[in-house]
Amino acid sequence: MLKALVIGSSGGIGRALEARLRADPRFGTVVTLSRSEQGLDICDETSVAEAAHRLQIEYDAFDLIINATGALVINDSLPEKTIKTLSVDAMMAQFRVNAIGPALLLKHFQSLMPREMRSVFASLSARLGSIGDNRLGGWISYRAAKAAQNQIVKTAALEIARTHPEAVVVTLHPGTVMTRLSQPYLKVHQAVTPDHAALRVLDVIANLRPSHSGGFFSYSGQPIDW
Repeated sequence: MLKALVIGSSGGIGRALEARLRADPRFGTVVTLSRSEQGLDICDETSVAEAAHRLQIEYDAFDLIINATGALVINDSLPEKTIKTLSVDAMMAQFRVNAIGPALLLKHFQSLMPREMRSVFASLSARLGSIGDNRLGGWISYRAAKAAQNQIVKTAALEIARTHPEAVVVTLHPGTVMTRLSQPYLKVHQAVTPDHAALRVLDVIANLRPSHSGGFFSYSGQPIDW
């Protein structure tokens, strides 16, 4: 039986991913981590390292690790419409949550991936983190932090492949999901329910192979420009 770990399980898409995985007969173990439920702070390295250590003792390794953490509005700072409204504090907060947090997870949780078997570390990013697909501008801090996450995952994937040849390490764009994070923007962007987003994400993951490691993929399974 397969083992899965969902990080950020208290969020809308995290809860939906957990529910989908628990309903999948292939997964005999589904473990969750979040700030509100287990006290995990992805921006604090001690918290991340201790969580990884506990899980390794109890579960040894996971076939699937999904990072569903992330934030758009932090400390009431809305996305910038122009660089003229850029705030250093708001930008630093975006990088802590959307780039440094995933980097710390990769640093400490790669030890939970089996070395000789297929395993997946999938981190939820956003199409807005694509430099090549940026045609509207704005949202500078969020875009930059997600682009940084994509680079972090790409770089980590190359390193992890040297010791875990069957590993798949990717970033995924789940689409616009009907969650508290996206609520103010649903009138502009077509959105799907968390359950539908979770279904699409897991379908993409199921079809990924080691040759896809280091990639950035949409919920449709198509690669997204860096």
